[in-house]
Amino acid sequence: MRLYTSSGSPFARKCRVVRLEKALEGRIEEISAVFPYKDDAFTAINPIGQVPALVLDDGSVFTDSPLICAYLDEIGTGPKLIPAAGDDHWRVRRLETLADAIMEATVKQVLEGRRPENERSPTWLGYWREGMNRALDVAETQVPDAAGPLDMGKIALASAGCEGGFRRPDRDCRSARPRLAAFCDAMDQRPSFAQTRPA
Repeated sequence: MRLYTSSGSPFARKCRVVRLEKALEGRIEEISAVFPYKDDAFTAINPIGQVPALVLDDGSVFTDSPLICAYLDEIGTGPKLIPAAGDDHWRVRRLETLADAIMEATVKQVLEGRRPENERSPTWLGYWREGMNRALDVAETQVPDAAGPLDMGKIALASAGCEGGFRRPDRDCRSARPRLAAFCDAMDQRPSFAQTRPA
């Protein structure tokens, strides 16, 4: 199997962390795709031209990080990261979805910032920044215990929180969210997060 990733993508980082946590290094080769992911070889795998993408040995393709992570959770070893059913299942999925929304707003801001200055939209940048900040504020009220059992919600929130402005020197996302900052710092010490830390 092949997992196409990028060191700068928080969505890809989620999948990279799960690959390590589920002891799948020997079964899944990690391949770094080159932004903007438009070469013919990659778009033949994922026509939308985004990472991550997982290609199975039979040629089947999984795109979208929640789907990829759920599949890796199913085939890997160790405790399940997504509870099978009940309240715990929905708690984990809700937190993962909130974290994914933070990542989406973050990525949109980054991509908009890469456009030539005269093509950037201050309106859209403000809209995405406000949405990201509101979602980070909600996440601050829902921070789980980093020391407890690992689950997909925690992995997603750490991936989102560590990237959602926390690493941006031009923004102060930490001081107003001390619980989330402490959670991200603790999760960042896990070997799977340390090994996937963005350059």
